[in-house]
Amino acid sequence: MNILISGGASGLGADITKVLAQDKSNTVYFTYNSSQAKAQQIENEFSNTSAIACNFSDEAAVNELTKKMAELNLDVLIHNAYSGEYLKSHFHKIDTNDFLVDFKNNIIPIIELTKAAIHIFRKRKSGKIISILTSALIGAPPIGSAVYAANKAYLEKLTKVWANENAKFNITSNSVSPSFMETALTQNTDERILEQIRESHPLKKILTTQEVAETVLYLVNASNQINGIDIAINAASSIK
Repeated sequence: MNILISGGASGLGADITKVLAQDKSNTVYFTYNSSQAKAQQIENEFSNTSAIACNFSDEAAVNELTKKMAELNLDVLIHNAYSGEYLKSHFHKIDTNDFLVDFKNNIIPIIELTKAAIHIFRKRKSGKIISILTSALIGAPPIGSAVYAANKAYLEKLTKVWANENAKFNITSNSVSPSFMETALTQNTDERILEQIRESHPLKKILTTQEVAETVLYLVNASNQINGIDIAINAASSIK
């Protein structure tokens, strides 16, 4: 399969890229912005990977990537990249412009990439879209996460729209909602809070990026009967 993952050079994205690249029949394209050295390391380790530089806050760069997608003969598009802070402040203290900037940098590029992918998928009558959400959408969002949670909630609804509108073209759109992970996005979390998360977790441990990557792999290989679903990766800590 030909797979494109956004933000695939570091953190969760790197683990997803590596898990998918272990199958040598896959060609895994992944974008990066400031992680050129890490992108090079992945390319050196896996000959079936290809790094693509793209700054999602640069409209011209996003447009260039969407044009390039037509050449990649994609089977799968994975939305992983996120630019911004996980926690900012209480909602009423956040500058209104922060909502606009983060939406422009995160949601608009996803919209553009997905439109380009759906055009490709509809022509070939197959394709898969997988989006990384957050378990913060299942329970009470953490204090300070208004901007991040709002963007993920917007993406959550888009994944359902894509599934509903494109099912008859053999195109699936699914998502995963991981609980808290230790990544660059959460690196400033106080150690005392990390300990509280561990102690309150049903398994007494924090979710790893490898576990999430393996779930993404499952969706990549899953039957197209699985469409429009979200997989919560939180050890049943919240059940609807």
